[in-house]
Amino acid sequence: MRLPHSVKCLAVKKIPKFHMEKNSQDKQEMDQQREQLGKEASEVNALKRVSDDIIPHILNLYGACAAPRDFEIYAPDATFEDPLMCAHGVKQIKSAFYSLSKVFNESKIVEYSIKENLISPEKTEILMDNKQHYKFLGRGIDMISLIKLHVEGGKVVRHEDWWDKKPLLNRETAKLPLVGRIVEMTRRGSMLVTHVMMRFGKDPTV
Repeated sequence: MRLPHSVKCLAVKKIPKFHMEKNSQDKQEMDQQREQLGKEASEVNALKRVSDDIIPHILNLYGACAAPRDFEIYAPDATFEDPLMCAHGVKQIKSAFYSLSKVFNESKIVEYSIKENLISPEKTEILMDNKQHYKFLGRGIDMISLIKLHVEGGKVVRHEDWWDKKPLLNRETAKLPLVGRIVEMTRRGSMLVTHVMMRFGKDPTV
């Protein structure tokens, strides 16, 4: 008996079994490739260090060529300390580094190595062994330093510069707490004077 034409159109073509197995195998291979790519991406992210985003800005700061964006690495209430100054907040930190070009003819970090210590998932300590070069009144001055950066949530909350790799003198590190307290007051006073001279951390106009 001959089927009507409309019934023929409803006929379903049977897919050979080997085609179905091949499609299933291809899908498994694609899933494995996606999984491998995901693992490789995770490994790349794991290799990326916190310092990779911060150190280029630190080099600009010490190179006396800082721009406003370089200070975005700091938390709003961050501190900066070296044997001469103790800055509180980003505005004072700006004054400290903007003053370098006013004091020195040349300023830069010429050698450095980086070490990172993971304190917790959100806290990292960056240790930067470095050699700084300055030129003052035509005379070159080289200094070995240890820069310690305490980072929380991707932002620097404390920046310490240990000249000759010696801990900063304060009431906790000084043999006589009174001496340490006087040193702290002197550094704060030096910072406040610099802050006024640098117009309270105002960004320079281009």
